[in-house]
Amino acid sequence: MTTLRISSPSRPAAAAATMLCGAALLFLAALTSAHATVNPPIRMTHGIEYMSGGIGSDEAQLMETVAPRWPATLEFAIKDHKGADFASDVRVTVRDSRGTVLLDNVASEGPFMVARLDPGTYEVEARLRGNTLKQTLQVAPGTPARMAFLWPAGTDMASAGTRTVQ
Repeated sequence: MTTLRISSPSRPAAAAATMLCGAALLFLAALTSAHATVNPPIRMTHGIEYMSGGIGSDEAQLMETVAPRWPATLEFAIKDHKGADFASDVRVTVRDSRGTVLLDNVASEGPFMVARLDPGTYEVEARLRGNTLKQTLQVAPGTPARMAFLWPAGTDMASAGTRTVQ
């Protein structure tokens, strides 16, 4: 009868290998979490899902990446002397073609908002610091719609009003 003998590594070598693997995993986890971007939460009102964010370059890049997967994307900015600065805390109201409110005065949590709107025509109101801009949004089947709201430089309470964007 032949006896098969299986050799095993010594206990100190096994412990060292385990510690080395554990240290490598901790390093990779720390490296990954330092670069991870958390999705802004998806919210729902009146049966319409929406997500808003874009504060910081990582979250802005994330919103740009997911925007083509949503039927409607809204972008908010204030014009300045060099171009435009992103705006957040914009209050958004969306009505369908019958005037039914789908998003009712929801607050943006950054310069981007995406919404799951069915194909159709919508009136979008965006209010920032007492200044309201209105636009008509057309959502076509299978084609993401994108709309930008650009407030004039110096937008503040003293210049409050409602404007229709052409």
